Amino acid sequence: RSVNIVALGNEKDGFSEDNQQPSLIWSYLRRSALISQIDSSLSASHVGNPVFTEYQACVFGNVRLVVHDCPVWDIFDSDWYTSCRLIGGADIIVIKYSVNDKTSFQELKDRYVPMVKKALNHCSVPVIISAIGARKNGVPCTCPLCTSDRRSCVTTSEGVQVAKELGATYLELHTLSDFYIQKYFGAVLEYFMIQSLNQKSSEKMKKRKKTQKCHRVQPPQLEQPEKMPILKGETSHYNADLHNLLCCCQCADVAFYPEDLSTVVEAHKIILCSVSHLFMLLFGVKSPSDAHDASIVQLAQSLFVVEVGKPFPLSPRGVPPCVSPVRVVVKDSVFCSCLPDILHFIYSGAFQWERLEEDIKKKLKDPDKTEHVLEKVKCILKTPGKLNTVKDCKSHQMKRLYNTSLRLFFNTPVLADVIFKIQGATVPAHRAVLVARCEVMAAMFNGNYLEANSILVPVYGVSKDTFLSFLEYLYTDSCCPASILQAMSLLICAEMYQVMRLQHICELYIITQLQSMPSRELASTSLSIVSLLKKAKFHNSDCLSTWLLHFIATNYLIFSQKPEFQELS
Repeated sequence: RSVNIVALGNEKDGFSEDNQQPSLIWSYLRRSALISQIDSSLSASHVGNPVFTEYQACVFGNVRLVVHDCPVWDIFDSDWYTSCRLIGGADIIVIKYSVNDKTSFQELKDRYVPMVKKALNHCSVPVIISAIGARKNGVPCTCPLCTSDRRSCVTTSEGVQVAKELGATYLELHTLSDFYIQKYFGAVLEYFMIQSLNQKSSEKMKKRKKTQKCHRVQPPQLEQPEKMPILKGETSHYNADLHNLLCCCQCADVAFYPEDLSTVVEAHKIILCSVSHLFMLLFGVKSPSDAHDASIVQLAQSLFVVEVGKPFPLSPRGVPPCVSPVRVVVKDSVFCSCLPDILHFIYSGAFQWERLEEDIKKKLKDPDKTEHVLEKVKCILKTPGKLNTVKDCKSHQMKRLYNTSLRLFFNTPVLADVIFKIQGATVPAHRAVLVARCEVMAAMFNGNYLEANSILVPVYGVSKDTFLSFLEYLYTDSCCPASILQAMSLLICAEMYQVMRLQHICELYIITQLQSMPSRELASTSLSIVSLLKKAKFHNSDCLSTWLLHFIATNYLIFSQKPEFQELS
């Protein structure tokens, strides 16, 4: 804390013979009981002449007092910048003059008082005007050169008039005795010093409160909707993903040829085995002794021949060199000619039976051959132990064969051609399923990346359980998180691999669970909604983050009492 005082003017009589008379400021500092540790120094102008004396002391024990005593008014003429800086930084201004020097007073009144008012610039700084000395009513000089009547005195009314112009306090000090210095001038000066300190403390408190108000955590300023934002689940594109896999022929590991090897049709063992026990027998997933229907074994032997040890002419995209694709010769030429249409039917979900019939009729243009091919398709796709009827082929059971049958191959080494290494454990998988269901993995296994030619692929950034849940969704098109935290972990994994539908499913699960939570449970739960909000924002889950903000605002009374609420900004 500090108080700055600027004293202007000369209290000494210019014609006085007592040049050793102490100044008003020095007399106060030396005599006051409240002042201690006085230090003084002279300050010079740019031309080297002393302009003012600077005093530094302590007042009221620990308040720093700085006084600039400037007896020469010429500073306003020679250095306007310095004079404005002094007055602008002053807490109290003292203007002093001698009552026996009319000329100096007149110059002060006419010239320097307007300058002081201009420098103050309407600032409310207390001003003390001190008229010093006992008036000497001697005979004025009659010399022709003394036209200014220097020996005439400054009257009280003239001093009061100047004080009114400046809004100042007017004092008359007849002598610089202890009474006038301490009891009179000192009392007024100390009053203004106390007022200045109180004003500074008040302004500092206001500034501190304003700063605290700015940094105080405010509740989210959200428009309260009539209802929470509604998230709609994305339509499944499971069948379309697998059908696109056939069209682009990525990661194909089986090729069908006619007996003359004139054409080739590529496919994927994992997809074929998921819809037909015949293909399980053909590719060694099951042995003939495991077959419950002998007709399936006979059909497989009569329709296909697997050529062992004869790889593809060219290695298919996405299949590492260490994985050997299989060549299969189709013995039935009519069936082989219709094989592309049959594979499209299988890959698209095996539920568009009428369309398959129409396509084969147009291609063969022979009812007997058409019936022959369709019967073989029914035998290939039929469930062992059940009647083979057209109604079975048209039922929705075939449509769901993918997500029910592919589950059999989830997290098993059967037909696996890639192994993920995560947290010290290994997870087998199938490139065809991964490429079909995840664009990031499609780029990883088909681009110029190390994973494209490697069986073992490390995974970082997610836990084993979360990654297994992610793979389970890719295989079955469904997921069932056990908790909100697991759903958030799965959401983060889905965002990492850009599987947007899974991300939306996790968002819906989190919202549903929070909406069903009673207020009492919401208040006592250790689950941090603010942490969920941060993760949702960081992982670009805009819908969930917006919903969580609304949720927090709607339940403001509950969340404002939780420690993590302070983390909101």
